[in-house]
Amino acid sequence: MRSTPGAARLYILGASVCAAFCALPALTPAAGTPWGTLALLAALCLVCELPARHPALGRSLPVGAGSFFPLLLAAAFLLPPAAAVLVSIPGSLAGRVEQPPFTARRVWRAAQLALTVGAASWAYAFLGGPGSLGGGGGGAAPGLPYALLPACAAALVFSTVLAALDGGILATAERVPLRHAWRGLHASVGPHLVHALAGLMMAVLWRSPYGPVSALVVLLPMYISCWVFAQYHRQHAAHRATIRALVQAVDIKDGYTRGHSERVGRASELIARELGMAERRMEALRFAGILHDVGKLGVPTRVLRKDGPLTPEERRIIELHPEYGHEIVRGIGFLDEARAAILHHHERLDGSGYPYGLSGAAIPEFARVVAVADAFDAMTSTRSYRPGRPVPAAVEELERCAGSQFDPRMVRALARALDRHGWSAAATAVTSDEEASRPPRQRLAPPREPAPGPADRPGRPR
Repeated sequence: MRSTPGAARLYILGASVCAAFCALPALTPAAGTPWGTLALLAALCLVCELPARHPALGRSLPVGAGSFFPLLLAAAFLLPPAAAVLVSIPGSLAGRVEQPPFTARRVWRAAQLALTVGAASWAYAFLGGPGSLGGGGGGAAPGLPYALLPACAAALVFSTVLAALDGGILATAERVPLRHAWRGLHASVGPHLVHALAGLMMAVLWRSPYGPVSALVVLLPMYISCWVFAQYHRQHAAHRATIRALVQAVDIKDGYTRGHSERVGRASELIARELGMAERRMEALRFAGILHDVGKLGVPTRVLRKDGPLTPEERRIIELHPEYGHEIVRGIGFLDEARAAILHHHERLDGSGYPYGLSGAAIPEFARVVAVADAFDAMTSTRSYRPGRPVPAAVEELERCAGSQFDPRMVRALARALDRHGWSAAATAVTSDEEASRPPRQRLAPPREPAPGPADRPGRPR
């Protein structure tokens, strides 16, 4: 706890005291707390959490459970609020923590989930949810349709309280500005509604004539579903990390065009959306735009940053960068069609491009999109030796060269997308770190000719 900022320690202490205060009524003899149900649910939360602590299993299982939310919401539906507060505590205190301070994070997680589950249970009880479940001493049959409204309300309260507490710890422990601490609150509502429906199904089965055993039967499929979902997100995070690492490597080697890759990816996505591509292809095309220049990693730095015109031999070396890029990403399976775009984005419709001089429909569709996006961003970006062109002028130049250099369909799609969405990328000067550190009058001459569009007649390939 010593490494935790003072404001965060006070915040965690306040949350812990509130959680203890909320749980006190359950400890009184007159409360009639269903200790058997509470103990079984708490044990299930603990069991869901423990595999994540195993050295081999921990990397492939959902982390944080006390944070197996369907089970916590089932507890909110089955128990009185004061008892529901206690369910998540064993799992939270025993769960895996990946970063220090470990004690502070465990205590905070236990207090946060206790308050969140208690608030959800209170909202569910306030709207008459327990009566709609039936079962128990009354012997009434569970009424699932009548429990949907209170269950959804409980999910909204669960999502709101959880996000509000998260925002508070971000503001106190990590000093995130208050205006940003609660950003993204709405994004968690949908998943929590789904968790609530799964938890409600478990609660209805628990109260049914078949009892808790039937609820346990559906627990395993739900947990496996959460594992699959977690794996999907881990895979996407790994993909993004791979892309980010490659782009950063290119930016370090050729800082002169820093930011260009991301903007080409954004422009490629605009074109793809206008063409009505499927979401999966649109993502692959965005990756293609971001990585189109990754082959520069294979080009000698002295050639990339050379001042003045290139020799014919140096020009041939730079023209190899699409092939280098294709070799670099050949083994990255998730890039899919993006690999063809990386290899062929410098081909021209009339066959005068490189590396293979393809023409017309022989050029892959992704490559034709990235070629337009690449030229558009190069024309509209400000360089140290010339200002960027206005968007209308860049589009006009693309239209002038449509049919010879660019695919007219892709040019029209970009023009429509720009009319519809605009282009928000600021025209910032892009210079190398070494050049930017020099006084204005001592800066080196531009390391290359303008890279963008056909009208610039570049002295070297882009």
